[in-house]
Amino acid sequence: MAESRVLPEVEAKPRFFYGYIVVGLCFLGMLIMWGLTYTYGVFFKPVSQEFGWSRAVTSGAFSLFSFLHGMLYIVTGKLNDRFGPRALTTVCGLFLGLGFLLMSFTASLWQLYFFYGVLMAIGLSGSTVPMFSTVARWFVKRRGLATAIAASGVGVGIIITPPLATWLISAYGWRFSYLYVGIAALVSLTLLAQFLKRDPSQVGQLPYGIANDGRKGTAEWQPEGFSLNEALSSRRFWILCSIFFCFASLTGLLLVHLVPYVTDLGISPEIAASIVAVIGGTSIIGRLVIGPLADRIGMKSSLLIVCVLKVATFLWLLQAREVGSFYLFAVICGFSWGGGNVLLSPVTAEAFGLKSHGVILGVVGAVSTVGSAISPLLAGYIYDTFGSYTIAFVFLAGLSGVALLLGLFLKFAPKKLVAG
Repeated sequence: MAESRVLPEVEAKPRFFYGYIVVGLCFLGMLIMWGLTYTYGVFFKPVSQEFGWSRAVTSGAFSLFSFLHGMLYIVTGKLNDRFGPRALTTVCGLFLGLGFLLMSFTASLWQLYFFYGVLMAIGLSGSTVPMFSTVARWFVKRRGLATAIAASGVGVGIIITPPLATWLISAYGWRFSYLYVGIAALVSLTLLAQFLKRDPSQVGQLPYGIANDGRKGTAEWQPEGFSLNEALSSRRFWILCSIFFCFASLTGLLLVHLVPYVTDLGISPEIAASIVAVIGGTSIIGRLVIGPLADRIGMKSSLLIVCVLKVATFLWLLQAREVGSFYLFAVICGFSWGGGNVLLSPVTAEAFGLKSHGVILGVVGAVSTVGSAISPLLAGYIYDTFGSYTIAFVFLAGLSGVALLLGLFLKFAPKKLVAG
């Protein structure tokens, strides 16, 4: 049975809703965490060439990172349900910053795998699931829009950090570049974490979209929905996991191999980084369009739109060779990626409610990130074996088609079970 929350001195019309601050802080947190994560492809060639590591071996560190941070979402989702995001983001920010700092001292393969694959995975586990789950607890109405704004931080981070990392590497080398971004991550994340609040009860407010009796006093809000065990026994849970597994597989491969692939075709590293930046920019548009659209036309319809766009994205990638083709790919890819990313938390909330939203979202996120762990390693192996990414990209196109088929069979729970 869901725990009842007694809210002290709830104002009928508070002068300022603190949920807006929470959304802004989550936006900044996602910008920093994911923006820096998306520099791995920029560092990929300088690091692998210095040590003579193959692309499969270098990709393996990112695969370990993806798998571990995804598994840790189960833990951080549960911790966020219980303790809230302030302490969690502080600790994760310290680990993420430390991981970047130590990357500047990498001298052997085991250090690459430990610094990036383990320490930074612990750090990033404080991002998507805890932050999106926190936003979901602050907003019942306009949850899609609020999540879209917070998730847009990822896109802004991708616009800023790959070109910045490219410039830093060209000016100071990859080691000093890792040192600088590590300091920036550690300081900024631990600072913003201090202002995060788990839910409206901590400041005597109600979630946006829930009305009290119109007077000052106490009010009860009882989050409803499924327990984790109930969710695990439902077919819709595994359909959702499979859809987002496909999505994460596409993202993980591109994160690591898009820049090397583009530069292999003779395109400059600066242009390759700008293509990644375009993906980040259009992902913002995708989030800000698909999030509010889901509030209007429903989660399933919005999810199917994203799936169709992903199929088109990777069919186009198979024939792209010129700079203009890659920029068009980046536009479609970024829009569909941002749209899919923003739906993860509100789709989970609509399917299973808020009672155990953090841990359920954590499990869905964990299963999905197995895809982002496998696909870069698989693509690196394919390239090392065949000297081409073509087979890997065909595989991606197939996965996007599978996600579309699964989306057609997705059904949500009755509204009475998921109303916040």
